[in-house]
Amino acid sequence: MDFDDQLRRYFGTADLAAVPPAALEAGLDRMRVDLGLEQDRGRRFALWALMHMLGGAPDLDVAFQTEADREAARNFMDLAGGLEPH
Repeated sequence: MDFDDQLRRYFGTADLAAVPPAALEAGLDRMRVDLGLEQDRGRRFALWALMHMLGGAPDLDVAFQTEADREAARNFMDLAGGLEPH
């Protein structure tokens, strides 16, 4: 999954600053549908991670079937939280 390609697929541009709020929500809705259909664990995790960074990820118990995947998501959230400006 290429990050810019995913942004273009769901939001029509690789420039998130140019995406109006309504288009952001519509893109997140499409991502939720794709997340529900995705069978590949890696692609599923990558899609969830992007949704998390955009503030629209579903709860871990909804997104992931296994505890190992939920734990990986928790680790990602911890690491990503450390990247936020203080």
